[in-house]
Amino acid sequence: MRITANHRVAILQHQGIVGSIGKTGLTLLRYSEGNMVAVIDGESAGQSLRELTGIARDVPIVASVDAALALNPDVLAIGIAPPGGALPPEWFEELRRAISAGLSIVNGLHTPLNHHPDLPFPLREGQWIWDVRQEPPGLKIGSAQARQLACPRVLTVGTDMAIGKMSTCLEIHRLAQQRGVQSQFVATGQAGLMIAGSGVALDAVRVDFAAGAVEQAVMQCATDCDLILVEGQGSLFHPGSTATLPLLRGSQPTHLVLVHRAGQTHIKNHPHVPIPPLSEAIALYEQVASAAGALTPSQVVAVALNSRDLDEAASREAIEQIETETGLPCTDPIRFGPEKLLDAILAP
Repeated sequence: MRITANHRVAILQHQGIVGSIGKTGLTLLRYSEGNMVAVIDGESAGQSLRELTGIARDVPIVASVDAALALNPDVLAIGIAPPGGALPPEWFEELRRAISAGLSIVNGLHTPLNHHPDLPFPLREGQWIWDVRQEPPGLKIGSAQARQLACPRVLTVGTDMAIGKMSTCLEIHRLAQQRGVQSQFVATGQAGLMIAGSGVALDAVRVDFAAGAVEQAVMQCATDCDLILVEGQGSLFHPGSTATLPLLRGSQPTHLVLVHRAGQTHIKNHPHVPIPPLSEAIALYEQVASAAGALTPSQVVAVALNSRDLDEAASREAIEQIETETGLPCTDPIRFGPEKLLDAILAP
């Protein structure tokens, strides 16, 4: 399942357009092929989505599900991830209203909604709820099968969480397809799955089977493929991250792209945890990826810089400094395009 152009989508985005909890919804607005008819955010209702976010999509921002219903959506996508992983009561009531009105639900929260005792069941004919965060059936432990694939396998890795690893992958994937490269995007988080429809919700998988789940997702998309792009999660430098090692083991990457937020020196919300210089971060990722010969030797071939907090001149200066420091091509793939990154991946 995935969100397609046939779906008329309203995105539940309260406090998530300019706040910190709306990454999923903003990703859908930037990359999904769905017909986005409304964004629901009481804080930003009536304002311009393009002006608030820079996303080149003109979708009205409305205050409530009731207001969105006038625009005839057939799907409500939950685009926010509130602290604790569940909707507060006033937003949950909006969800009830949407289901009562006949809308199907795309749910990326940790809390499953199918058969939820507080929702109005049964659903109507043709109405559905897609709980995106589910462990796939039939998982096994990892066995390094992806090493046998002939095509390049690219994994985005980061100096922190939530800095643009998925967006970098999607930008490279889009450009590769424009160039006629048969690329496949392997989603590993809820937003990526909503867009691509294939992959694995890695944070829903039991830790013993995490590498095997990534391996299974990579192997399933490897037929007639010139390039596999695997969405990164977490960071080796984040004390709470559990995803990076299973991604390295399961995807057996041949190439790494390091993603970094301009000017960031410490893990967000953990000022006691420093981020090492990029040259050291690159060396560490390459060493761990090679893992004493157990994994495919892999190199960081480029750096993707998240420069959203800089103006254009400062962004270009930061990119030049990183290229000098690391000796690698660097760009902000959102602001300047991913050409440098794809060229580095495809270089002989």
